[in-house]
Formats: sequence, C-alpha cells, structure tokens
Amino acid sequence: MPVDPLARPVTGRRALLLGLLALAAPAPVWSRPIDKIAADGVLSIAVYRDFAPWSWRDAAGVLRGIDVDLGTALAAAIGFKARFTDFPADEGVEDDLRNMVWRGPLIGGSAADLMMHVPTDRRLALKVERCVIGAPYARENFAIACGPGADCEVPPPQWAGKRLAAELDSVPDFWLSGSFGGVMRANVAHYLSGAAALDALKAGKADVAMATRAQIEHALADNAAPQIKQRRAPIPALSSPGWDVGIAVKDDSRDLADALEAAMERFAADGTLTRLFAAYGVTHVPPQRSV
Repeated sequence: MPVDPLARPVTGRRALLLGLLALAAPAPVWSRPIDKIAADGVLSIAVYRDFAPWSWRDAAGVLRGIDVDLGTALAAAIGFKARFTDFPADEGVEDDLRNMVWRGPLIGGSAADLMMHVPTDRRLALKVERCVIGAPYARENFAIACGPGADCEVPPPQWAGKRLAAELDSVPDFWLSGSFGGVMRANVAHYLSGAAALDALKAGKADVAMATRAQIEHALADNAAPQIKQRRAPIPALSSPGWDVGIAVKDDSRDLADALEAAMERFAADGTLTRLFAAYGVTHVPPQRSV
C-alpha cells in the first residue's frame, strides 16, 4: 500500500497544507433518511466509473450499466427519481465508502444516499461502522476466455508461452503470474481494467484473458468475436470462490436501507434482476449469503 504523505508530523508547509484542505473540505454530511430524501424527490446514487458492464459512460457520455439500471429501478420502487455520481475507485472499498457514503469527498462533491456494488462481506461490514451494507443482488466470480491461439480447457500451465492478459494488480494478475510455480509470469501483459484485457483478446493481441465472469459475458455478448470462447472447466488453485455484491447507505439512514432491501427482494422474486442483467449479456447468479 502506498505510504500516505500526510502521515508525517504536522509542521511547516504540511501544517499550512492541512489548513488549506480543512478550509476546502465539505461541510459535515448529515444523514438522508427517507423523509429528507422526499423533500426533493431525488435519490442520489454512487456508481463506479469505467466499470463495464456495471457502470460506464458510452461514446455519447451517457451513463449506462447494470448498476445504473438497477439503481434507477430501486429509486422508482420507493417513489423517487435517481441522480447518479460516477466515481473512480480509491485504494479500497473502505475508502470508497468513506468518500461516497458517510463522509463525502475531501475536496468538492458530497456523499450519496446510496452506493452500488458493495461486497456484502461481514468483515467489511464490521470495519465500516458508519455504513449499513446489505440487499445483496448478485454473485460474482472470476472466469477465463481464450482466442483461437489457445485451448481454453487445458490445464493452465500449458498456457506458458501464450500471450496472457489481465488487469494490473488484480486477482487475475496474481493468479496468472504466481500460480503453478510462476510458469506463466513472463507472458502476462497488464491492462488498466479487465475490460481492456478482454478488448486485447478480441483484437487478437492476447491469447488468454482473465477477468470477472460478468466482464467476460458482457464482452462476448454481441457475438462480434465468435472465435473467443469462455473456459468451462473450473479454474484450479484459485483462492477466490466468488463474492456477493449489494448496496450501502449511511448508518443513520436505516429506514432507507429497509425500503431498498424490500424492493430488492421483490426484484429477485419477479424476475427484474434477471432481465436487467440479460440486457447486458450477463447471467444473473443469485447471491449466496448476506452480511
């Protein structure tokens, strides 16, 4: 983890810097339970930036994705319009929750009423006491896709010498680089996202790409690259069994959390989630557990 330059003694220029930051910081973020949201009729929703198929901007700058459509449906289900803020991921989910839910960005902007795509992990929930995490809506995991230059079903060590693609410093990157004694390490090319790694595969610049299942299904949904195949066999030696994703609100907006949870349960029961995911070529896999 990078060293925080502000973790040094507060002296000289640093004291001045902190003073300026304090002046620029937003006012304290108060909770927005349902009665306060009703005052303007708008539910503010935070989604990740450049995170297809969950949330990204198309060529026209329009925000699209599963989380955008789901957030819009959730807002409507409890009687509000949706207003979105897309934000870049920070060092970790805890930082994202601090910036987008319970405190707000240090400089500019404000916290949202709701953040999408939060891992519903009990350990995370215990660490971020200022947030309520719940309403899990999908299960995610990792997958592998291969072009015509590689057999996707062989034992992975046989991909040594093939062109491999993964997002930098991600689980796929660590798995491709470190598994099986590191025999594939020299062949791994790093990209800024899983989607970019899949673009390289579709463009013929890679033979094998590893990303999340949703990213792979979305990338292959338009059938523009029929020569690309998804691995059917299990991925050996992969430490991550998958994870559930849900939503987060501030800890003193529990009435909002309850209303959203009820709406999400209806969406799971009436097929709404299946339809929203299918619109982006992604199979909806129900979550296995909640926090």
